[in-house]
Amino acid sequence: MAQVLEPTNTINNSLVCYAPTMITTNGIWQGDNPLDYSLPLFILQLTLIVVTTRALVFLLKPFRQPRVIAEILGGVLLGPSVLGNSVTFASTIFPLRSVMVIETMANVGLLYFLFLVGVEMDITVIRRTGKKALTIALAGMVLPFAIAIIFSFILHRKDTGMSQGTYILFLGVSVSVTSFPVLARILAELKLINTELGKMALSSALVSDVCAWILLALALALSENQNVTPLASLWVILSCISFVAFFIFVVRPAVIWMIQRTPEGESFSDFHLCLIITGVMISGFITDAIGTHSVFGAFVFGLIIPNGQLGVTLIEKLEDFVSGLLVPLFFAISGLKTNIGAIGGLRYWIFLMLIIFLSCVGKIAGTLLMSFFYQMPAREGITLGLLMNTKGLIEMIVLNVGREQKVLDDRLFAQLVIATVIMTGVVVPFVTSIYRPARSFTSYKRRNIQSSKEDAELRVLTCIHTPRNVPTIINLLEASHPTKKSPICVYVLHLVELTGRASAMLIVHNTRKSGKPALNRTQAQSDHIINAFENYEQHAAGCVSIQPLTAISPYSTMHEDICNLAEDKRVGLIIIPFHKQQTVDGGMEATNPAFRTVNQNVLANAPCSVGILVDRGLNGSTVRLAANQVSHHIAVLFFGGPDDREALCYAWRMSQHPGISLTVLRFIPGEDANEPAAQSRSNHNDPRTLTIETDNEREKRLDEELINEFRMNTSNNESIVYTKEVVNNGEETVAVIRSMESIHDLFIVGRGQGIISPLTAGLTDWSECPELGAIGDMLASSDFAATVSVLVVQQYVGMGLQGDELPGAITPDSTGHVIEHHDRRSMGQNAFSP
Repeated sequence: MAQVLEPTNTINNSLVCYAPTMITTNGIWQGDNPLDYSLPLFILQLTLIVVTTRALVFLLKPFRQPRVIAEILGGVLLGPSVLGNSVTFASTIFPLRSVMVIETMANVGLLYFLFLVGVEMDITVIRRTGKKALTIALAGMVLPFAIAIIFSFILHRKDTGMSQGTYILFLGVSVSVTSFPVLARILAELKLINTELGKMALSSALVSDVCAWILLALALALSENQNVTPLASLWVILSCISFVAFFIFVVRPAVIWMIQRTPEGESFSDFHLCLIITGVMISGFITDAIGTHSVFGAFVFGLIIPNGQLGVTLIEKLEDFVSGLLVPLFFAISGLKTNIGAIGGLRYWIFLMLIIFLSCVGKIAGTLLMSFFYQMPAREGITLGLLMNTKGLIEMIVLNVGREQKVLDDRLFAQLVIATVIMTGVVVPFVTSIYRPARSFTSYKRRNIQSSKEDAELRVLTCIHTPRNVPTIINLLEASHPTKKSPICVYVLHLVELTGRASAMLIVHNTRKSGKPALNRTQAQSDHIINAFENYEQHAAGCVSIQPLTAISPYSTMHEDICNLAEDKRVGLIIIPFHKQQTVDGGMEATNPAFRTVNQNVLANAPCSVGILVDRGLNGSTVRLAANQVSHHIAVLFFGGPDDREALCYAWRMSQHPGISLTVLRFIPGEDANEPAAQSRSNHNDPRTLTIETDNEREKRLDEELINEFRMNTSNNESIVYTKEVVNNGEETVAVIRSMESIHDLFIVGRGQGIISPLTAGLTDWSECPELGAIGDMLASSDFAATVSVLVVQQYVGMGLQGDELPGAITPDSTGHVIEHHDRRSMGQNAFSP
């Protein structure tokens, strides 16, 4: 039964009705409309917001727009500007009575999101930013703030009861600050995050974010109306200072004591985690009660959590739910409040464009002046100014609080929301059009193993997705016979997917130090990988040098980072893991389909030879072996062609290792194989068929020369066995391979790209992974009886002859690097020079 409450001390006589039974429905079969009840209505609203924003994220992805743009536009689309303009839609899906529920949930999400931002943020990074970043950040804020002051005298209405100073603060913060998380995402998309320009932009944005928080706290403290006592604002400021001091000197030591009580390696108790999660709500309640926004308390609580395992645990438990579900709710609510129609006539639209233009120009001008002072090129200064125009979470919080406090009316709120979207949206197109990092590489000849000299250093780029890839790759490198005469320089590239998560991005901005715990799971994985390879380097007696790096980018463009690095470091071989891993029962299952796309694009664009490693352990072992324990039986299946020659040359190098036994099995076409081969060639649609036929004799001659040289140089080596098999078709080839002894623990085969052979005829018809070639695909399949690791090699033979352009492949000369050079702990040296 509804309770009717008569409000007191009000001018108008209005009734507020509240029905306690209107939370959940009794069901449509009892005549209830679910949309009349708050819970099912909220579920529908949440679903609609998530679906709309995700659809817009997908649509804007080709334009490299950050997710915040899609989330705000999703709210605008559902709000009074578009769909909400329909009275039926607005009253059914977003009725006025539902606003309190959805806004409350959005603010709860915001509370926990700002807590996580505080947990992930390292205050020491701000101390390390340096004077240059500090002055650039402040210079980029001063001019837009000055412009906001001028506009405030034009826009401020005295009848609101809000002081001019408070109005200036809200307007100034909204147009002058830079969003660190959104900028980090944009820099990574543009492959600039680890350039000097990118690092400067990130450091400046971090300073700008801190300034924004200070100004926001001040604005909230001053945003009391004229009905309160003049000392109220002072009390709010003093209360905030006391709150921060209490959390630093009381709460932080309590959290550290709790961490110390948890034994190392054990997980934190549910009671302790529950205490901290509840503490977020309590801190939000306190700051809200003293007159500051609740997110300020949550942010401060997050900041005092020490970096380490506790932070990692909290992030893993909260981040996906908060960032994926509740934060889009906040941005969508901001869009729902935005009524573009409230902007009015042409005069106000011109005014909006003027705000955007002057704010952008002010930030660019301020940044450019400082860049000239520090003798940076003008183009870099303009680019830095453009990047500093990136807006995001802080701006939307300021605008929403300003609207709630009646500082901003509907017109100005809509204008500033649109300004935020436009200013952030134009960053990527403008930066890509005016700034392209110079790429000048000295050409190098040793782009494959066959052309490498025996006494020269071999440079290898190994790509790692997860720590599981590490042991077999290290064993493979050890089997590659590094010596003082012919050492191996290994560039270890940890491939990390670029997501919207701030925790993945912070791996870039936090320098890794010995003994310092990882901030997040991504950095913990990187640390594990680096430790393993550096341990291998220390035991390699100076024959191996390791340079660890991290690449953060979307899977669709990850091959650009790999190829750019390979060319930059003049690498001869790229080793990349297969997209499937072995299961307990010996089968093969895909770990991530995106890994396959990366492999295909690397094969199509690599500036050197490529090896795809199908990891089933070496020597039946998935742990790293010491140099004196290496004992491998390696088999090379030789059919002919550049890829097979590269495979033989790599195995030849391995065979010089005293613990390696090598079997080279050469397949020769029989008399019955000639006719089918000609037929196969004539029917093949490969546009290079004519070239292959013309060069067929040349390829045979090169094969013979290499085989003869190999046999002459290894004739006295008892650990090397060379045999020939005459076969006529694919069936006989498979039968020979299946009949081989099961002593081998590594097959090295050529990919066979562009080579049409009767010996593999029919094998490609049922290929599951054509990028491995006919033989590689057969050896990597679950149907193959022997569970043996396979290295499928593609030789670099020059641009234009390298392989088909695979769908989605992008040429590797269009962008800069997204590569992080890790600090060297064991040797104290910088990245190796090319």
